[in-house]
Amino acid sequence: MASAYIKDEQGGTFIPASQRPDGTWRKPRRVKDGYVPQEEVPLYESKGKQFVKNLPTYPIGMSPEYVAAHKAKREAQVKTSLIPGLMIQTETKKKKKKNKNKSVESVSKDLSKTTISEREMISKSPVEASVDPTKRLRNLRKKIREIEALELKIKNGDIKSPEKEVVDKISRKKEIQQEIKQFEAKQ
Repeated sequence: MASAYIKDEQGGTFIPASQRPDGTWRKPRRVKDGYVPQEEVPLYESKGKQFVKNLPTYPIGMSPEYVAAHKAKREAQVKTSLIPGLMIQTETKKKKKKNKNKSVESVSKDLSKTTISEREMISKSPVEASVDPTKRLRNLRKKIREIEALELKIKNGDIKSPEKEVVDKISRKKEIQQEIKQFEAKQ
């Protein structure tokens, strides 16, 4: 199409009116020599795209006769289907589907037999055991001071409705006091 330029009597080059691929018409345009309209410039394809485009669609080493037979079978299935895009399952596919359903049922039976058990939580974390006892004792006493400050705020009405975290912290006061007594007994 790029070579279909028309020259007028003044020597100017024109692209004649033509129809686009979508059916609309272009106006005749005055152009310089060597101009190619944007719509007619071929789309850029990277080397990777070209490589993938040129790859065979079937596995390497498969006989071309088998490929042709498979394509013909596929096209016949598409032609015989009443609804476009609907693929009718053959008997082998139906059997595979039944076997898959059976395997799903067996897995679900096995899952129903399994039980979930929780491991007992160790009260002391490995970090606490490795910490110096004096530092740990100091940390526990600090927690007690914070708990007492929270209790005082609740009594004074500064905290009207304590959050769950605050209530949990206050409820741990006795545990922390027992832990302090254990550390003091060791020293």
